[in-house]
Amino acid sequence: MTIPLRAPIHAWCTSQGLPVDAWANALGSHPTGRSLYMELELGRMTQAEWNTATAMLLGVDPDNLMGRVHAQVRAEPSMVALARRARQAGLTVALLSNSYGRDPYDPYTATGVWELFDHHVISEVEGVAKPDPRIYEATLERMGLVADQCLFVDDTAANLLPAQMLGIGTVLADGPDIARRVAALLDLPPVSYTAWP
Repeated sequence: MTIPLRAPIHAWCTSQGLPVDAWANALGSHPTGRSLYMELELGRMTQAEWNTATAMLLGVDPDNLMGRVHAQVRAEPSMVALARRARQAGLTVALLSNSYGRDPYDPYTATGVWELFDHHVISEVEGVAKPDPRIYEATLERMGLVADQCLFVDDTAANLLPAQMLGIGTVLADGPDIARRVAALLDLPPVSYTAWP
């Protein structure tokens, strides 16, 4: 639903005097950082607690760390248009998200995507995160639909497999034409898209 995160996060790292991959390494490669991020996604620690612990790994100010890092992240206009068009066509649209907390920084409100969805299935609330099949099952239940009535779009290939195993159609969001591809699969009018940086 957002523009690719790489450029805004690299810009933040540079502004802090960090290597451009410092954020990705802290969250994805560093054992403590990865563990902290998983705890945040599952709602086992608050974003404020996570900010403090992760700031120590990075050597930066913890104050609203998540919000500062994501300050330049915006909703992808073509995906916003797609969500609106799908709802106007009578389709049920749900947000299934591995969350990084909503306080003090709420990524869904900051990017303006919260109101685009009929249902919200957020990992920190559910206590499970993608790719755990239980969060996909919770989404189906919330929507009141069966798997073969749904299409799941995600930018992480590993998150698609559990959906496929449940019988949900999947699309990897791997390029700037994703909204156009999904619109075609849903038999919706074409959605114009912006070129990713």
